[in-house]
Amino acid sequence: MARSPLILAASATTALPGTVFTSARVLTENAGGRFDSAVARTDDDREVVVRMPAGDEGAHDLAAESRALHALTAGVRALLPFAVPEVLGESGSGAQRVLVVDRIDGYRIDPGQLPKGPGYAPAIGGALAAVHALPASIVRTDGLPVRTAEQVRDDVRRLLDRADATGRVSDDLMLRWRRALDVDDLWRFESAVILGGATSSSIVLADDADGIPHVVGVLDWAGLSVGDPAVDLRWLASAPAAADDVHEGYAAAGDRSPDPLLRERARLYAELEFARWLVHGHDAGQVDVVDDAVALLDALADGVRGDHIVPDTRSDIDDAMALVESVPPVSTPGRVDTSMQTDAYDPEALSLYLAVERDRAAAAEALAVAMDDRANPDAATGAIHVDQLPEPDGVDRDATAPVDLDGWGDDAPRAAAADAAGTPDQRDATTGTADTSEGASSHADPARDTVVDDEEDALRASRAALRRWGVSGDPA
Repeated sequence: MARSPLILAASATTALPGTVFTSARVLTENAGGRFDSAVARTDDDREVVVRMPAGDEGAHDLAAESRALHALTAGVRALLPFAVPEVLGESGSGAQRVLVVDRIDGYRIDPGQLPKGPGYAPAIGGALAAVHALPASIVRTDGLPVRTAEQVRDDVRRLLDRADATGRVSDDLMLRWRRALDVDDLWRFESAVILGGATSSSIVLADDADGIPHVVGVLDWAGLSVGDPAVDLRWLASAPAAADDVHEGYAAAGDRSPDPLLRERARLYAELEFARWLVHGHDAGQVDVVDDAVALLDALADGVRGDHIVPDTRSDIDDAMALVESVPPVSTPGRVDTSMQTDAYDPEALSLYLAVERDRAAAAEALAVAMDDRANPDAATGAIHVDQLPEPDGVDRDATAPVDLDGWGDDAPRAAAADAAGTPDQRDATTGTADTSEGASSHADPARDTVVDDEEDALRASRAALRRWGVSGDPA
């Protein structure tokens, strides 16, 4: 039977000796019934949160919560852009443990009710990125769990073996999970500090003066450890509408190396929660839990049939990323879109990008073939080869020195420029009198000189190319 708020307030006096509580009310925390919780008000008008475990599982989690909050020293908390509950007092142990922390004022949103778009979802993603950016030393120093990528993979393998041993998981699901387990790229990630079981309801939000939500606190630190960051994003399977925005906020706020398969691992962990629930019920001998887990697994199998956690087309994604990295930077005004450098790429936009790149490559290849195959011009492409051009008079094809083609002497660019500009009389008739005095030339427009230089350079380059073609010899 759950303890009443008054009993919890009375128990809190053992954790905070000398404190007088004037009122208490029930606190709903969506903790799955693991704790009995209440908000109590002291005689100095402070509000505190009092928790006691509801069973053995809750006792373990409450002890882990206390240990994690003690590990978050003042220096560590200064690295975070939000508040973390501070332990004010505690007493007892096991099922009689009492933990009192300060209350962070704000509101929380359940995953299923998290809306898409700017605001809530990006703010929550940014808060999780801030946790993952904490130095791993704070976890190692306090002896909290630390798991490498390979150890995380081994944990998943053991869970699959235990779930398979129950004989209650469909072959399709087991094949799906083991196939993901065998993809080496899926398990190449950088371990980070994680909450170990966060959801959107672990994030406390508040609105600023303009009504824009921001994160003011993060709760549920019992799973504090070093492990896979995707664990803290598995809950997004319950918030599909907001998943993209959470990932975008996470990528924008993070300073870690991009993790291209973060979403895929988060999805795998979400599905494995059903397998974990099955193993729990099987080991505990609880038939109702097993039946519930089997029903969930069957529904999952129907929903993902024919799908893979790591798509077979991932090689196309790799190719696109390589193409993006090979493109030289171009200075353009406005904000630069770096979404392709993150794991938050848009698959539809990516497929369009791949189609454009393939068309461009095909066109370049066709042009190259047309230029190289001079013996057999490609009539389909309409390419004009050098062999088809009229050969200038007096050109020795066996000569080894450059040959000056007719009309392309050193004076050709200047002659062409003079012809384009016309005679002084012609310029007078069209644009007014042309001043050719020294005084006028000293005030010439630098931009016009630059244009003329560019034209001469272009003509000179064209002349050199034609010279090379003219003495290239017979086709191989």
